Amino acid sequence: MVTPDAADTAAGLRAWLQLLAASGVDQLIDDQPQPWASRPAPQPKAPSGAGTTSPRPAPPARGRLVDDPAVASARNLASAAADLPALLDAIAGFTLCPLQRTATQVCIADGDPRSPFMLVGEAPGAEEDREGKPFVGPSGRLLDRMLAAAGWPRPTTWITNTVYWRPPGNREPAAQELAMCLPFLERQIELIRPKVVLFVGGIAARALLDQRDGVTKLRGRRFTYQLPDGTAIPARVMFHPAYLLRRPHLKGLAWRDLLATVALLEETRAEEPA
Repeated sequence: MVTPDAADTAAGLRAWLQLLAASGVDQLIDDQPQPWASRPAPQPKAPSGAGTTSPRPAPPARGRLVDDPAVASARNLASAAADLPALLDAIAGFTLCPLQRTATQVCIADGDPRSPFMLVGEAPGAEEDREGKPFVGPSGRLLDRMLAAAGWPRPTTWITNTVYWRPPGNREPAAQELAMCLPFLERQIELIRPKVVLFVGGIAARALLDQRDGVTKLRGRRFTYQLPDGTAIPARVMFHPAYLLRRPHLKGLAWRDLLATVALLEETRAEEPA
């Protein structure tokens, strides 16, 4: 028999779990609860300069990635991949990223690798982690509708991520996690050699374009991504579909950025010799 006190406790637990799930907490990282109250209070950091603040740490820029054996291993594996299948195998077999301890599976790419149109997202979410494909679930369906309306349905594009394993709770990837995955992304772009790259969200754009601004300042502008051989690939930045679902009033700007990217792609293809 369930007593009133037990029923109240069960209802409270259900409400607490629902609140955690709504906040993006859907995994247990430790077997036991941690006594947060007994932990020492964090010490304030000294300002880096008088009157300067930074809302978020900038990701490591190209050529200045965080150095450790795992990053060096990623670089070696990426550079040794002679073609895309070898690179995909290298990513799937890479075991040094700490995100693998909590992710369900690797989530690398989807679509047509022969496409001239490449989209680079941020990191897998919960549904991407379950399916092993980028941009699924509500945000993926929104992106699919946008691509189809712009004349480039999902199967005709190549869609990949900056980070290939889901960060717990959908948090942003840490600098070290980005550093381990970026050599694979850079090699992927080098092998596919798309005509245009669209960065979906600010994480990949900041890391690969050596930018510090957020996506709001990056979108609406034309950039150039340079391959190791000097080939320049036009690039643009768009709001992430998950962000648009929370702020639907920005969908018009995202649609404008997507159309500008498609126009840039058509312009680039028109300049090719017959």
